[in-house]
Amino acid sequence: MATPPNFEEGQSTYRPPRFNGQYYGWWKTRMHHFIMDEDFELWDVICDGPFVPTKNLGDPLVSIPKTRKEFDDVDRKSIEKNFRTKTILVCGIGPNEYNRISACQSAKDWKALQTAREGTTQVKQSKIDMLTTEYELFRMKGDESIQDMHT
Repeated sequence: MATPPNFEEGQSTYRPPRFNGQYYGWWKTRMHHFIMDEDFELWDVICDGPFVPTKNLGDPLVSIPKTRKEFDDVDRKSIEKNFRTKTILVCGIGPNEYNRISACQSAKDWKALQTAREGTTQVKQSKIDMLTTEYELFRMKGDESIQDMHT
């Protein structure tokens, strides 16, 4: 794998890693570590979705979302985690990638970027099958040297 750009310059522990459209897997791993270091509960927001404060009403009890006026300090802190996570993610991507996730309402929706870069499970399996078949059919051509084949 080629060295990602600006890798030699070192990385900041105060700014999220920047995704420039290349080396998605490398960026994703680094972003995961950055978010976990920032606040491990932020990763829960990405995995589980944002916290929605609710209240129980009626008989039988029905859970409905609270209005903003009904939020308490715990609710506000939990809601802030979604916005902190979204801010970290937005600060870690370039303008081209931003267009992919600009309409996302929650940090969990950033998986749109993951799907665009890695594909769905079916796409991944198709790529694996294609590469496996290509590997199995790999043969040296009659007019090819060993060096050419290796290249």
